Formats: sequence, C-alpha cells, structure tokens
Amino acid sequence: MILFLAGTSDARALAIQLQNQGYPLVATVVTESAAESLRAHDIPYQVGRLSLDDMTAIIQKQKMTCVIDASHPYAEEASKTAMAAAKASDIPYIRYERPEEQFTSPLITEVEGYEEAAKLAHLHKGTIMLTTGSKTLEIFTKYLLNDEIRLICRMLPNIGNMEKCDRLGIKQKDIIAIQGPFSESLNKALCEQYNVTLLITKESGKVGSVDEKMTAALQLGIPVILIKRPAIKYENFCTSFEEVTQLLGGFIHGKHEL
Repeated sequence: MILFLAGTSDARALAIQLQNQGYPLVATVVTESAAESLRAHDIPYQVGRLSLDDMTAIIQKQKMTCVIDASHPYAEEASKTAMAAAKASDIPYIRYERPEEQFTSPLITEVEGYEEAAKLAHLHKGTIMLTTGSKTLEIFTKYLLNDEIRLICRMLPNIGNMEKCDRLGIKQKDIIAIQGPFSESLNKALCEQYNVTLLITKESGKVGSVDEKMTAALQLGIPVILIKRPAIKYENFCTSFEEVTQLLGGFIHGKHEL
C-alpha cells in the first residue's frame, strides 16, 4: 500500500495511472474539490492537512510500504512532513515534481521567497496582480495595501478565500475569484482590464500555467517578480511519471516490498 500526497492535477493523474498499473494506494488532498478526480476513479483518499504524527499513524495503521510525495512544488511543509514520516517508518520516499520552466527576460526578477517578493513589490507604485494563492496572502497585504498600490488578488473562488480577503481588508473589486487553467489570451485580457503594472507569481511549472502568465505579462511589457521553488534536498526526485514507476519497480525487487 502506498501513501500518496496528491497536491496537484498532474499528481492526481499520476495516482490514477499507478492504480491502473496495479499499485494499491491511499491519497491525501487538502480540499474536497481536489478529491473529485480521485473519487471518480474509486481511489481511496483523505482530506485535510496532516501533521507528522497523523501521517506516521496512517502509515503504521494501514501498513504503508512507500510514500510518494506529489504535493505542490511550493508545499514545503507537506514535503518535509512526508520525508520525516517515511524515515520514521523506515519505508521508501519518492518525490514527484513537475519540471520547472525556464524564462529569460530583463523584465523578470527572481526572488527566494514570499517575504522578499513583498518587500521588493512594496517599492512599486501602480497596480500589482498577485497570483500566488491565498495561503501567504497576509505577507503581501502587510506590505502592499497602501494608497500608492492597487493590489489585485487572483485566487480560487471558495468561501474560505473570500472570507480571508475580507478579513485582510481586500476590496471585492480587487479580487479575481476564478479557477484555472488560464489561457495566454485570458491572462493578457485580465492584465489589460486591470491596467496591471507588476505581476507576482510562482514558478509552478507548465501544468500550473506559469508559462501562460509569464508570456502574457512579458508581451505586454509588464515586469514580473518570480518566486523560486523552495530549496529542498529530496530523496528519489522524479520529474516524470516514468521515473516514478521505475523507482517503484526497483523497490519491489529490492529491500522493500510494496
């Protein structure tokens, strides 16, 4: 049995593929909406963030023999928890992460984290579009809610996000509540509609539609602050489904049996 952290749409596609190949697994997701594709393919799942104790308990109770961490590229704590749980349980850990996209432009400024991005954007006067989700919204509102900046926040259209925006003082007219994926033309239209003069985004990979966002902004001459992925040293790091299945095959015939 495999414990599978299914943090992205491509991760859930990998879970479905592994099940079709005969690997029994239990997936974990953060939201009910993320579980829809798993439910449609009769993949057992659990909703909610897991602590180290929670994850270790699941591994022991269900006699898990491998952890596949396919959480979001920026879900740093989830990955650290998964690695620690696998190590504590003496079972293999495999990391799947969508490949990074490479961009070269004088309009792009790469930063190491959210705080650095917010501090840099604070120097900007104009309309900033934030496309980094709601999890770190407090960091950006701390620096960017002022009279010289209009902060446009683009995020998933769920009640929790809207309540968070209200609590942090983000006006309704400055919220774009929409679920992707987004085309390049839609990204351009949104930038033009709101007269965006700076874009803040993450390097979430092609599946995360970062290329459409970046291309749209660059074509319009809009500067971009690009938040790099967390610098985590992973074991058994994979960027393709094929690499994951090869590693699993190796574990089957090696020390650990799945």
